[in-house]
Amino acid sequence: MSAAPKIVPADPHAWRQGFLNLRPNVVPCPGLTLQSWAGVHEACIAFLDARADEAAVLGWTTLDLFGVHPEAGVVRADFCGALVMSGERVSAITENRMAFVNTAYYRDKPGRPTGAVPIWLFGR
Repeated sequence: MSAAPKIVPADPHAWRQGFLNLRPNVVPCPGLTLQSWAGVHEACIAFLDARADEAAVLGWTTLDLFGVHPEAGVVRADFCGALVMSGERVSAITENRMAFVNTAYYRDKPGRPTGAVPIWLFGR
């Protein structure tokens, strides 16, 4: 997508501004149920409150964290950012790894496709 370079930078203020437009009772894209979305929404708010600045300093981008496939949403997990799939809270973060209670996300995974959009821009 041609707009991708404008949404990639690490900007906690922009993350918060974009994400807070999403409501916890309205599923934003395919692949999430109302229950799973409520968990993801809560975990993302906790991340924005406690870890967003740290992630930005470590170089995490909008799409690394909040990316989804522009048409299939989280159904295409290979497009997804670290925060949009599990609903677990972040327990640790490094330059390339985000740890959750039971899983981890590696942002430097080879072969990761391009063309994701932030979850708050899905369908626009």
